[in-house]
This record gives sequence, structure tokens and C-alpha cells, in this order.
Amino acid sequence: MLRILHNTSIDFIGKRKLAAILVGLFIIPGLVLIAVSGFRYSIEFTGGTLVQLRFAQAPDVGDVRSALTDAGMENVEIQTFGAPNEIVIRAQDEKSVAEQAGGAESVAVQIGHALDAKFGANAFTEVLTEAVGPRVGSDLRRNAAIAVLISFAVTLAYLAWRFEWRLSSAALLATLHDILATLAFIKYMDIEISLFVVGGILTVLGYSLTDTVVVFDRLRELLRTERRQISADTLNLAVNQTLPRTVMTGSTVIACLLAMIIFGGAVIRPFSLVLLFGIIVGTFSSIYVASPLLLWIERKWPRQSEASRRAASAKGGPSSEQPSRARQRA
Repeated sequence: MLRILHNTSIDFIGKRKLAAILVGLFIIPGLVLIAVSGFRYSIEFTGGTLVQLRFAQAPDVGDVRSALTDAGMENVEIQTFGAPNEIVIRAQDEKSVAEQAGGAESVAVQIGHALDAKFGANAFTEVLTEAVGPRVGSDLRRNAAIAVLISFAVTLAYLAWRFEWRLSSAALLATLHDILATLAFIKYMDIEISLFVVGGILTVLGYSLTDTVVVFDRLRELLRTERRQISADTLNLAVNQTLPRTVMTGSTVIACLLAMIIFGGAVIRPFSLVLLFGIIVGTFSSIYVASPLLLWIERKWPRQSEASRRAASAKGGPSSEQPSRARQRA
């Protein structure tokens, strides 16, 4: 049986201050950017038209953009899709959406006429056309937000049932950290928010919670069987004992995600990037966020130790036992 990182004694908790600084430097600027400029949404959430075209010869994106601009379509997004001769055009501006919803000439037809005039009638073929109305996009955005909130509420209920409140609070805050870090990563990478990406965020939430639960389960066993107290040494021991499982699980998932990023194409790549970052940040948070938070909570609201309970019992013993002894004599 393959065994890696067996009997390690790495001082993870000793680096908690450096980890806190790195977390702040990564998340806070990302949240500021999100507050200032928001996210870039796909047509599923904004409404609009997506047209995928396959050209006989790879076109110049600048020529495609100029052709659409000359046709009065200024706010469209153009990008290559998989191969250099395939492009995707997204028309998401308010004018295009209104025209589509109002039954005027189809946006896809407008794009086709504009490119026919620029490149010729047989220069390309239409592979795919998708249209989403603005009301449908608004409903999808609301439903996606509700899905994330429901999953977070279920996570909270599960933690409250699984652990006592100190461990539950640390695990919940670590999960919240992972969501905020993932949102900051999406903003830094300018990843378009789509239904695939929302699914990736929900998957990150589940993976992060699982990794933290594994560490805390091991910690609970140490507290129960060896009568330890929550301390930096105990947390380090729990993390080191679960480290082989964490590395084996994370490395196999990362290998699959790298293959999806490299070979999966443009549609699946944003989802894979979000998941890859989520695996990394979830592993990081279970060690450097959840464990230090638990240590801080324990020091702020310490539980009564076994020695303290025995001392209190011994202190109150004689006075409580005297009446019973008197009754026995009587």
C-alpha cells in the first residue's frame, strides 16, 4: 500500500500570522474591485444572443469587430472558440436585447448580413445560435443567488449538527473565506459568470467543507481518546495525521482538472479554473484558516478542562458529602 507523508511533524499553525496576511492581501482588493465594477455575466444572466461561426480561413478579430461596428452593433463581445477559425459573438447590449425581445430583425441575422458584406457570402457557416430574453436572464441570476444561499444554509445546519459550536463556527468561517476567495479569483481572472461557474462555486463549497470536516473529525478523536485540549500542538497533530489523505485526494482531482483546462475547450475551461482554484484554497483554508480560527475561538471562550472539573468537584466534595454522611449515621 502506498503511503506518503507518513508521521510528519510540520508546524502549520506556527505560520498562521503569515497566512492571515496573505489572505487579506488576496481577498480585500478583490472585494473592492467587485464592489466598484461588479462581475462580467454571460448571456444566460443578462439576456442577449450568442452566435458561433466557423470560417473557412481564420479571420482577424479586428476585422470582425469593425464589420459589426459599421453595422451599428458596437457593444458586442468577440472571441475565438477552440480553433482560430471559430469565433463566438455575444450581443448583450440593451439595444440588441430590446430588438430581439421586441420581434425586430434577429440579432443573428444582423450579424450574418454584416459579416457577409465584409468577408463574402460563403466565408463562414453558422454553427450555433442561442437567444435568452432579458426577463429569463434576470430570473436565472436570482435563482443562482438563491441556490448559493440555500447551499450555505444547509452547510450551516450540517455543521451545527456535526460539531459543537466552537468547531462549527470555525468551519463555517473557513467556508465563507473560500467563497470570498473564489469570488475574488473570478474577478482577478475576469471570468464570465455563467451557470457552469455557479455550479463550480457550489462544488467548491462542498469540497472545502469536506476537507475541513476531515481535519476536525481527527481533532475530535484526539480530544476524546487522548484527553487533550485544543492547542497549537493538537491542531498540528490533527493536520499532519490527515495530510496524506489531503494530498492524495487533492492531487488526483487537480490532475483531472488540469486535463479539463488543457483539453476541455473554451466552454468548460472557466468551470475547471474555478474548481482548480477552489481545490487549492479549500485545502489551504482547512489548514491555515479553520484551524487558527478554532484556536482563537478556544482562547477567547475556553472550555472547562478535565483538570478544572476535577478540581471543582474536589473543592465542593466535602461540603456536599457531609449531609449525606450525617444522614447515614442517623
